[in-house]
Amino acid sequence: MIVTITKDEVLNGFMKASSIVPIKAGAQYLRSIWIQAKQDDTVTVMATDVNIEFTGTYKARVEEPGEVGINGKALVELIRRLPAGDIKLRLDKETNNLLVEQGRRSYKLPIADPVWFQLLPPFPEEGAVLWAGDYFQELIEKVGFCISDDQEVLSCLYMKSVENGKVDVCGLNGHQFAITSFVNDEIAKKIGEEGLLLQKKYITEIKKWLNEDEIYFNFTERRFHIKNKDGSEHISVPRTMAQYPDYRLFINKLNADDASKVTVNKRETMETLDRIYIFNNDNDRCTYFNLSPNMAIVSAQAQETGSASEELDLTYNGSIEKIAFPTKNLMEILGHFQSADLEWTLTTSEGPCGITGSEDPDYMVLIMPMKIAQTSYYEE
Repeated sequence: MIVTITKDEVLNGFMKASSIVPIKAGAQYLRSIWIQAKQDDTVTVMATDVNIEFTGTYKARVEEPGEVGINGKALVELIRRLPAGDIKLRLDKETNNLLVEQGRRSYKLPIADPVWFQLLPPFPEEGAVLWAGDYFQELIEKVGFCISDDQEVLSCLYMKSVENGKVDVCGLNGHQFAITSFVNDEIAKKIGEEGLLLQKKYITEIKKWLNEDEIYFNFTERRFHIKNKDGSEHISVPRTMAQYPDYRLFINKLNADDASKVTVNKRETMETLDRIYIFNNDNDRCTYFNLSPNMAIVSAQAQETGSASEELDLTYNGSIEKIAFPTKNLMEILGHFQSADLEWTLTTSEGPCGITGSEDPDYMVLIMPMKIAQTSYYEE
């Protein structure tokens, strides 16, 4: 194999491949980036960690076609640190090394045994759907922070077709739930009512890969696939096959006739919470709201940190006198909204609270309040 690549043409793709390659995997095959130089003057880069699979094809000058596996991290770091310009990759079969050459610079990298080489499955073209990559990225951002890290089906992003071309996108971790919706007949038909589950660790990688360019996506029985519009790069991840909880059961609780309503200014509330957070500790991570029609006394106290109390202007209509939320989680939730004013729907002092905003259509986050324990920290 003898091929000349241009750093600016291939670096981004090589770095994407390298980000997938595991550092400490026992199998040399998994630690390798596989490079295939073709007679049509392209070079294809492939990498996998068994679960995530990446393929990228880029322009090159191929003098002699061939294929080679090379330590992914080492090769990419070398290419990244070389100056801009042409880089020649040449396979020395006698020494089993890949020679990397640029001007007066020359480097040798040991190659992987080619017996391990295998092509990764191609993108499934039939039934593929064109979509905006930045919009998919935005959906992941809106719900991803609510996805559990380690609770099986709860560690997944869930997409489901519901009605009239509408698709729900959900994230749940047991004490928080985020849902956003959009209308797209083609995507709704593709996903269907059975839905699509993708693990959080995989959508984190997908999110890094997305940008404002359009993408094609498709899925098979076992895998979810994305490729960019010109088809030069393709990533796929496993699907999770499990039953997602019926999230409509706890959303419906917000529609109770006796639900309480709070309207707050987002900026003022976040600034208040930011100060209150100073007075939280490991034993008490909450902010307490004593509610009245036009104001709430917002407070926190802990023996090690002291106490804080502020008045927060708001509009309140309901029967709940006091409620507590984990401060850090509530701040994170509010930060995902664009609306200047937010409405909180309180079911009970320990039941789900739904947060919405008029400038964030089809978006809602639920948070579970904390149980309030009557504890005396200071005694005369």
